[in-house]
Amino acid sequence: MYLIEQKRNGKWVHDPGTTMAIQEYVKDNIFLDGDVLFPYMMHPAVQIGKFQNAYEEINQPYMDEHHIKIIRRETGGGAIYLDDRNMSFSFLLHGTNDIYGNYAKLYEPAIKALIKLGVDENLLEQKGRNDLVLDGKKISGAAMTVQQGRVYAGYSLLMDPNYEAMTTVLNPNQKKIESHGIQSVRSRVGSIRPYLAPKHQDITVWEFTDYMICELLGIRDVSEAKRYELTEEDWAAIDKLTAEKYNNWDWIYGRFQQFEYHLTERFPIGTVSAGLTIEHGKIAQIQISGDFFGTKDIKDVENVLLGVRLRKDELLHALEPIDLTPYVGKLTKDEFVSFILSE
Repeated sequence: MYLIEQKRNGKWVHDPGTTMAIQEYVKDNIFLDGDVLFPYMMHPAVQIGKFQNAYEEINQPYMDEHHIKIIRRETGGGAIYLDDRNMSFSFLLHGTNDIYGNYAKLYEPAIKALIKLGVDENLLEQKGRNDLVLDGKKISGAAMTVQQGRVYAGYSLLMDPNYEAMTTVLNPNQKKIESHGIQSVRSRVGSIRPYLAPKHQDITVWEFTDYMICELLGIRDVSEAKRYELTEEDWAAIDKLTAEKYNNWDWIYGRFQQFEYHLTERFPIGTVSAGLTIEHGKIAQIQISGDFFGTKDIKDVENVLLGVRLRKDELLHALEPIDLTPYVGKLTKDEFVSFILSE
């Protein structure tokens, strides 16, 4: 099995979009005489499935506040939170007969590796369709698909989960983090560290990564790994894919042709409601109503928002020429845009 590390000039690359681009590029363009292992870690990000609507899956205000990115992957499934406190592992495996759909077999090397670190084997279980459970709590979720005769699979191993981020980032429109929500996540999601033998309790995520690489490759030291080094030509293609796809607003947010939603909120000036039709991430139709007092036709406000993307800076820019007071009363533009974005 070959090891491909997402390193550039000897340094790990943590950009979420680049991480996704590396994997897509390798699975589509690099064909070696053996299987491939990709360990990867990224800065905090929410990864959504190919067919998910970003606006319905994430808490954008929380993500903006905590500098959490969003990326859309090429495969289906649900939204997950990833960060640099845990390591993930992806694989390109030849053949489909004995591994595709067999999550117990996919997890088998990881289970053996965790047992060597002192985890009680009686507490580890591959459960459900694709989860790895430790003492009844989920420590990993796996996914796999077939690409050009190879199984493209992967999973994360939760060493130090960020329960607050997990709770909040995948709950759009949530106004605050509620303690019972965090407790709910804690009851379902586990952590590997408390179950390690005492001598391994202080293992760092990088030490754990090196250990897992050795276990998955069947070697004693990472220096023994059979590597494929990404070339400058590879990186040029990866950079292009990152810019044009994974860090592209249209790929992340504008994928869905149309969806509609309705918002209502009570302000000191009265209740404001808005019905919106969104096409490719832009406002195609908007109707603002409510029990506020206005002296000018609200259609003027609606018209300047048509064709504007659902981004705070662009909405504020579109509203620059307008004083909202004659239309809705003393409601600031920031308040109005936050209402449109459900912040």
